[in-house]
Amino acid sequence: MNGTVATTGRVLRQLRHDPRTLVLMLVVPSLLLGLLYLLWRDLPLSPFDGVGLTMLGVFPFVVMFLVTSIAMLRERTSGTLERLLTTPLSRGALLAGYGTAFGLAAVAQAVVTVTVATTLYDLDLRGPLALVVLVAVADAVLGVALGLLASAFARSEFQAVQFMPVVVLPQFFLCGLLVPREQMAGWLQAVSDVLPLTYAVEALQELGRSETVTGRMWADVAVVAGAAALALALAAATLRRRTS
Repeated sequence: MNGTVATTGRVLRQLRHDPRTLVLMLVVPSLLLGLLYLLWRDLPLSPFDGVGLTMLGVFPFVVMFLVTSIAMLRERTSGTLERLLTTPLSRGALLAGYGTAFGLAAVAQAVVTVTVATTLYDLDLRGPLALVVLVAVADAVLGVALGLLASAFARSEFQAVQFMPVVVLPQFFLCGLLVPREQMAGWLQAVSDVLPLTYAVEALQELGRSETVTGRMWADVAVVAGAAALALALAAATLRRRTS
């Protein structure tokens, strides 16, 4: 526990002194959402409310995956990770600290993005605002966990970025945002069923249609949280001290 807390504090201090990363996490999702708002605001039947709501889950997922994978890779290539793992600090405690630190950053990111969307961009929400924030946070934490897992297989920052088309884009294409899942071919639906982003998008779409919280929404959130926990466990099992 002490190792996890110490790691969390160290990572948060590093983030505080890295303004570019802070801007990427806290500002860029809102700016991208604003671009969609400006693109569609003058249309008679603007799709912004529907698409913008689901993007509250997609943007944090993508940004946190990118930031986390590169941050962990820097720890390994600089030798910091190797030094840490010569101490009694376990791999699980180390990754729990990273997950907690970036999870707190994800909370701040979700609050900022949802606040901007519902005020400056007039995003119409039917479901509870708190649950929208919760889904956005869960999706960002999923991005953190998958980023930590992907960093174990990359040897450079360029390779870490190359994992985005492998890990992120298939989930974006098959989550039901571009094409309704029921209109997909059977085998594509089967693939979509095992991708965690699908359930985050489904929960947000339900929140856009229903004013009441349903059991299905909670089940979707649970799937996303479970996928994040599984990815963290796999990351701990595959974590290497240094690049070879």
